[in-house]
Amino acid sequence: MVLGGAYALLGIGLTLIFGIMNVVNFTHGALYTFGAYAMFIASTALGLNFFVALPFAIVAGLALGAAIELTLLRPLRGADIDTTMLVMIGAGIILQSGTLWAFGGVAKAIPSPFPDAPLTLGSVSISWLRLFVLVAAATLIAVAYALINGSRLGRAMRATFQDSDAAALMGVNVRFIYTATFALGSSLSAAAGALLGPVYVVFPQMGDLAAVKAFAIVILGGLGSISGATLGGFILALAEEFGAGYVSSGYRDAMGFLIIIAVLLAKPTGLFARAERVG
Repeated sequence: MVLGGAYALLGIGLTLIFGIMNVVNFTHGALYTFGAYAMFIASTALGLNFFVALPFAIVAGLALGAAIELTLLRPLRGADIDTTMLVMIGAGIILQSGTLWAFGGVAKAIPSPFPDAPLTLGSVSISWLRLFVLVAAATLIAVAYALINGSRLGRAMRATFQDSDAAALMGVNVRFIYTATFALGSSLSAAAGALLGPVYVVFPQMGDLAAVKAFAIVILGGLGSISGATLGGFILALAEEFGAGYVSSGYRDAMGFLIIIAVLLAKPTGLFARAERVG
């Protein structure tokens, strides 16, 4: 469930960017890594409280996402998808190489304020840190849903997703919506990295597999579906963990992708894809 919450954040962020902007975001894994390192910097170098460092990392991811959209994607608006993909691949490589140059290849540990003794509820034991990560991920998912479905910004984002030209004619600032969408998707990816960073360790290549799984989650849930991305994240995490527990930990990552292949063979559009009018 802890892993599923982080996967859901990754999936929601990626499906937002693809659904509204039609951009295949190859910097998503690098933004995940950035969030983990922002959490590390805030809690160690800056000396911020652990609970303050988390929103700091999310806001840092938001700012970096906005900067990427303004400097790289906005000048390419209207360009063919191949050009955009190449630029985003290059941006992802630059971000990962910059992280490696700045912090080195040695893994870093983020200090946790929680006690080492687990919380015991009957026959179930769970660490306080993992419980906090689960609650924080669920809270961020709920906030993202409320923002997208219940706010004026969310209505403008959904209108842009349905028809950007009509939204512009109705007074929606489409250029601002694109920037806000990429920034929000980036902040969710950074949040996932900031939450899982203290659970595991932080290293420059940690976003590589996370990016692959984010794309798998979006495909599994259905392109453009926020609910599908959320449920897809939990399905992938449960498949991995049960596969590791009952089959072999060596096939942990493979189990989730086997589930995805099986689902796509039966339903190529994904489990929760929205019906669309073509023409």
